[in-house]
Amino acid sequence: MTFIYERDVPMKTRDGVTLRANVWRPLEGTAPTLVVRHPYDKEAAGLAGGPASSIPPLLSFVHAGYAVVVQDARGAFESDGDFTPKVNEIADGQDVLAWLTEQDWYDGTVGAYGASYLGMTQFALALGGGPGLKAIAPTQTSANWYSGLWYSQGGALSLSLVTWWNAMMFAAAEQRSLQRGDTTDPSALMRLGGALLDPLPLNDATPVASRPVLGTGRWLDDWLAHPDFDEYWKAQDWSARIGEVTVPVLEIGGWYDLKVHEQVADFVRIRNHAGSEAAREQSRLVIGPWDHINLSGQYPDRYYGMLAPVDLSEHHLTFFDQHLRGTAPETPAPRVRIFVMGIDQWRDEADWPLPDTRYTDYHLTSGGSANTRDGDGALTLDAPTGDGSDGFRYDPRDPLPTAGGALLPSVPGLIGPVDQRVVDGRADVLCYTGPVLTEPVEVTGFVELKVFVSASTVDTDITAKLVDVFPDGRAINLCDGILRLRYRNSLSEPELMTPGEVYEVTVPMSVTSNVFLPGHRIRLDVSGSNFPHYDRNSNTGGVISSEALEDMVVADTTVHHGAARPSRLVLPVIDR
Repeated sequence: MTFIYERDVPMKTRDGVTLRANVWRPLEGTAPTLVVRHPYDKEAAGLAGGPASSIPPLLSFVHAGYAVVVQDARGAFESDGDFTPKVNEIADGQDVLAWLTEQDWYDGTVGAYGASYLGMTQFALALGGGPGLKAIAPTQTSANWYSGLWYSQGGALSLSLVTWWNAMMFAAAEQRSLQRGDTTDPSALMRLGGALLDPLPLNDATPVASRPVLGTGRWLDDWLAHPDFDEYWKAQDWSARIGEVTVPVLEIGGWYDLKVHEQVADFVRIRNHAGSEAAREQSRLVIGPWDHINLSGQYPDRYYGMLAPVDLSEHHLTFFDQHLRGTAPETPAPRVRIFVMGIDQWRDEADWPLPDTRYTDYHLTSGGSANTRDGDGALTLDAPTGDGSDGFRYDPRDPLPTAGGALLPSVPGLIGPVDQRVVDGRADVLCYTGPVLTEPVEVTGFVELKVFVSASTVDTDITAKLVDVFPDGRAINLCDGILRLRYRNSLSEPELMTPGEVYEVTVPMSVTSNVFLPGHRIRLDVSGSNFPHYDRNSNTGGVISSEALEDMVVADTTVHHGAARPSRLVLPVIDR
C-alpha cells in the first residue's frame, strides 16, 4: 500500500477552533487509523519514537498499513486556541473521531497510542465515546491527576515534576507567542529556557507558590491552591469513570516511572469495573525496569541486562491487529507481562495482583538507634515481644536529598535505581535491615508501611523506601512513598496532629517486582523528607506552598515499634 504524508491538516472543533495534524494516509483505498494527540509539538523528532523510547516508531505503524494522525492539542504549536491541561481533551477528542468519519481513506476503525500526556488524551477518547474507537494503548499514564501525577498517593506535592513540566510548557507558550508576533520580548523564554537547562534550582525557591522563575498565573496557581484532594481534583479524576471505558486497554509502564502506582491501579480498575466484557478481559499490562524517559534498563548504579529493552512496536501491533483488524494472534498475548528485577527476567502472569500473592509482615525493631545504615534497626518476620522506638529530626532547611525513585526530570542520580549510600549515612534516616538471605525472596505487587508515629509538630511527613542491599554493600532503591500526616485518614479532609500523640498510619510505597537473592538483605529506610522529589513540609500545619523557608519549623519524629505498637513493612511475597 502506498501512503501519502500531509502536514498541518486542519480540523474544526465544535466551538470553531482549528486544530492541525500531520497525517500519514493511504494514497488509495482505506486503512485503520491510529491517533496521537498531545501538546509537545507534532514535529518533535522524539515523538516519532525509536529504540529505548516509550513511543514505538511511527513508521512501524505506517509500514504495517495503518493510517496515523498526529495532532497538536488545542493551544499548542500549530493548533489554535488556548492550552489548559486536560480541560478540552474529551470534547476535542470526540471532534477528531467525528472528523475521521468524513475522510474517504478511513475504514471506520480507530485506535490510539502514546506516552504520558499522550496516554491521558487516549483516556479522553475512551471516556468521550465516538464512532469507531476499538482500542487504546496508554504508556506511562494515570487516569487520576492528583495522586497519580501532580501530588503523591500520600498528599505531598510532586515538586520536581511540577516545576520542570510547567517550565517546559510555559517556555513552549512563550516561544509560540514570539513566533506569532503576539509578543516581542524574549526575556521570559530566555529565563525559562535557562531553567530547563538546569532544572533542580527551580525547586529551591520558597514560597513555592511565588515561583519567581516560572512567573504567576495560568493553571499552576490552581494546582497549588488546591493541595487537598478536593472537588477541583475530583472533577479531573478519570479513574472514577473507568466504568465508561468499553474498549480494550494496553497499559505499558516502568517500575521507576512516576505514574506506575496509579497505572497499575488503573489496570485493576479496568479488569474489575470497565464497561464491557471486552475491556475487562482483553486489556493487557506490561511493566519493565524503566523510568519515564529511559527504557534501556541501563543506569549508573544498576544494569538490568540485555533483556530489559523491548520492541514496543511489536506489543502495539499485535494488540491493534487483534482489535482493529480482527486478526487474533496464534498465541494469545499474556494478560500481564512483567520484568522481575533481581533475576532480571521477563515473566508472563495470569492476572494482577498475582493470584498467589501472600502479604507478609516484616516487623520493625531496634535497640533504639536505627539511625543510619550502621544503626541497630532490624526487620524480622517474628513479631517483637518488647516495645521500642527510634527518633530523627527533620529540618526543612536541610531536607534529605532525593536519591533515585520514580520522578522527573531525568537527572542522573535523581531518577531510577541509585545506590543509597549517598544518603543513608545521615542521622535523619532510619534503616531497618533484615538478615542475610539464604533463600531467594520475591516481592511483586503493592508495598506499604504500617507504622506508629508521633511528632513534636502538628504536621510533618513520613517517607518510606524499600531497598535491596547487595553483598558488595550497594543499596538499591526499589520503590518508595510519602505520607503527609495531615492526610493520614483522608486526602480530602486533612486533620492536624496533636504533638506527642501516637498515630497508626499507612504509608503507600508504590509497586515493584524484585527477587532478593541469597546473600542480599531486605531493608526499609524511613525519614521525613525526599527533596526535591516532593516539597518539604513546613511542619506548621499551614498552606505549605505559601510559606517561606523562614516560616518553617523543625519536627522531631518518633517511630514506635514492638508488641503494643507493631510497626511493620507489608510485602507482597510470591513463593513458588
